[in-house]
Amino acid sequence: MQNSDKEPSIELFIKAGHDGENVGNCPFCQRLFMVLWLKGVKFTVTTVDMRKKPAELKDLAPGTNPPFLLYNGVLKTDFIKIEEFLEQTLAPPRYPHLSPLNKESFDVGADIFAKFSAYIKNSPNNAFHEKNLLREFKRLDLYLNAPLPEEIDHNSRETVTVSKRKFLDGDRLTLADCNLLPKLHVIRVAAKKYCNLEIPDDFTGVWRYLQNAYEREEFKQTCPADLEIEKAYLNVANKRS
Repeated sequence: MQNSDKEPSIELFIKAGHDGENVGNCPFCQRLFMVLWLKGVKFTVTTVDMRKKPAELKDLAPGTNPPFLLYNGVLKTDFIKIEEFLEQTLAPPRYPHLSPLNKESFDVGADIFAKFSAYIKNSPNNAFHEKNLLREFKRLDLYLNAPLPEEIDHNSRETVTVSKRKFLDGDRLTLADCNLLPKLHVIRVAAKKYCNLEIPDDFTGVWRYLQNAYEREEFKQTCPADLEIEKAYLNVANKRS
């Protein structure tokens, strides 16, 4: 745990966009960017141009692609382990815990990005992959609309049938959201651009979730521009057609 009164020195390295400077398309980079922002710790962000990785970065993390982290001068490269380390090290009372209360908040969106990847790599007329993707969205929608145990007041006469929570695990952003929201943003942009597929309006829980997320600086300000996502999937779309 962080016992010292001194703020740790943290530098997050993330993938740069096509201009070599702005935030690039990388859900894993955005995931760590969000975690650090939500922790309320001071940190710096360095974007790495993957076409011409600077010599000092090659020396710092040879053979490693972003995201990676320098924490008090110590290099950390596995994004899952980085997230676990930050959750354990940047802990209460100084920093908030971000772990969700409900395990299913992490599990519910686990397959959605894989189903999207299979869908966009295949013909837009491939009903099988589209059906699989929409099935995952339906599963997510059902979870977001189902009240969590903590939303149900057993002493109340009113029965809560539809959840009003803002995010996966309640009204606060958690590690589960840091994992899923960047992927949903990519899916929303790329599927519309290259497959003319929009998240159906009747998935009211998903849309409520996304709209609440876009109102939060921790998500909105860490998102890559739509153009970055479109450029990232251009080759995939061209190979498919």
